[in-house]
Amino acid sequence: MENSFDVIVIGGGPGGYVCAIRAAQLGLKTACIESRGALGGTCLNVGCIPSKSLLNLSDNYKKAKQEFNDQGIEISDIKLNIDKMMVNKNKSIQVLTKGVEFLFKKNKVTYLKGKGVIFSKNDVMVYENGKKNSYKGKNIIIATGSSPASLPGVEIDEKNIISSTGALSLSKVPKTLVIVGGGYIGLEMGSVWSRLGSKVTVVEFLDHIIPGMDREISNEFQKILKKQGINFKLNCKVTGVSSNSNKATIELIDNKTSEKTKLDCDKVLVSVGRKPYTEGLNLNKIGIKKDEKGRIEINDKFQTSIKNIYAIGDVIKGPMLAHKAEEEGIAVAEILAGQAGHVNYNVIPGVIYTSPEVAAVGKTEEELKKEKIHYKIGKFPFLANSRAKVNNETDGFVKILADARTDKVLGVHIIGPHSGDMIAEMALGMEFGASAEDIARTCHAHPTHTEAIKEAALSVDKRPIHF
Repeated sequence: MENSFDVIVIGGGPGGYVCAIRAAQLGLKTACIESRGALGGTCLNVGCIPSKSLLNLSDNYKKAKQEFNDQGIEISDIKLNIDKMMVNKNKSIQVLTKGVEFLFKKNKVTYLKGKGVIFSKNDVMVYENGKKNSYKGKNIIIATGSSPASLPGVEIDEKNIISSTGALSLSKVPKTLVIVGGGYIGLEMGSVWSRLGSKVTVVEFLDHIIPGMDREISNEFQKILKKQGINFKLNCKVTGVSSNSNKATIELIDNKTSEKTKLDCDKVLVSVGRKPYTEGLNLNKIGIKKDEKGRIEINDKFQTSIKNIYAIGDVIKGPMLAHKAEEEGIAVAEILAGQAGHVNYNVIPGVIYTSPEVAAVGKTEEELKKEKIHYKIGKFPFLANSRAKVNNETDGFVKILADARTDKVLGVHIIGPHSGDMIAEMALGMEFGASAEDIARTCHAHPTHTEAIKEAALSVDKRPIHF
């Protein structure tokens, strides 16, 4: 019965491949189906990994061009070779996708290339290059991820009107770039091309950027990005996007004044979020229910309306983050093996990998006010942190929100250098129910950026030492 498995995972992205590896580790005969031709999903191929490569390389370029001379590192005739930069990015992707293939072999996961379609609660057909093969699974896990969303009437052609996928592979730096959407992806891509020489304008429907993040962080982040040369048009609705041979035009209407304006540019990046990718899976025919946003409905064990078919990652509710999908993948694998798989959704960190980085875990001030929870605030600026000062990285601050009665840490928000790494300490602390006092009394190495966390925790009790 070589075509029969205990677990068939449809989708080889962070949620799917991690789930498959963990299921195999637990002794379940496991297969993973992926249609892309390379494992790692959107994240590894056209998302998190390539964008971080370009963010790092563009930051290096900007520092070498604008900052090094002032710091005593004198360089002249700096040139940008966009082709080499893209080759470097693509090399990283290839190494990592091959790495996932190696992990499949090591853990005895069967890798099935092609598009998986579910025909019954136990039957999956895999289509590839005109051929089809049938497989049986005691359990099926849907981990097909998401795809870029667009606006009504706006067609992404990946030429002048591009998605995040197109923004990762531009052959030259556009003179002008308009980004529709002020969320994580749009701001990261805007940072990349702004550093490389584009004049970037961000158009956002709301009156602030990064919706869902703590508002104080959002306001500070916008100030910093504006200082870096990125322009913003907030409270504006995009009513149309058109394209000719080498230009694009965006039509806007101001939400307050109803004034209509147009923006001409070389490229438009449509970055208005992502939508669950469930097309072609046969879900309606077999009776798997979805909600009004097209997400697969599940119970607290990740089961769909068909009990032996599970769903994880971007196709279900919750933040569309690779690490969230990974945690869900491990939880499902452990549930199938009879263990107590669980995800604590209160401590899933979110990070924006700009410079400075923005990171958050837990509740925002706005959420605590809405829930009528009394809280205390502790803040500490990187301007007063010695390591940040000597590294010329003084923008931003650490903000800790703690329960006014119990002192339990409820949320942490950081804008500043290495925030994406620093937030892990607070996620761990919150997982164990740490109080601000616990963090404040934990010895932090000197001189490090993480001392700003200790000082912010001290500040909750109004006793910071260095500010």
